[in-house]
Amino acid sequence: MNSYLLLALAIISELFGTSMLKASEGFTRILPSIGVILGFGVAFFSLSLSLKTIPLSIAYAIWSGVGTAATAVIGVLIWKEKISFNMVAGIVLIIVGVVLLNLKAPLHETFQEQGPGNEQNSQ
Repeated sequence: MNSYLLLALAIISELFGTSMLKASEGFTRILPSIGVILGFGVAFFSLSLSLKTIPLSIAYAIWSGVGTAATAVIGVLIWKEKISFNMVAGIVLIIVGVVLLNLKAPLHETFQEQGPGNEQNSQ
């Protein structure tokens, strides 16, 4: 499966888990609590698989950036949280940061090429 599809699955699962975390009301509601465990389990499993070919710094920046921005949007749309100028500005800055990280980043380095213990001499 494409690593970026796995990363997208990780993000979607994390968003689901986070929404269920809110719905669980402190883990006092059983079905949303199960949703938290499943959502975060799938998220971390998918993220770990995506890291086979996507550099950690890029994958984590995308995962956390998109997750943070989307969580804010979900908070406003689903949970009726208030939105402010600072919130919108922060989301825009997160998106700009993720774009900047990806402009010059190699998209598909593998750990075989750049993993720990596989350093190549550049003499």
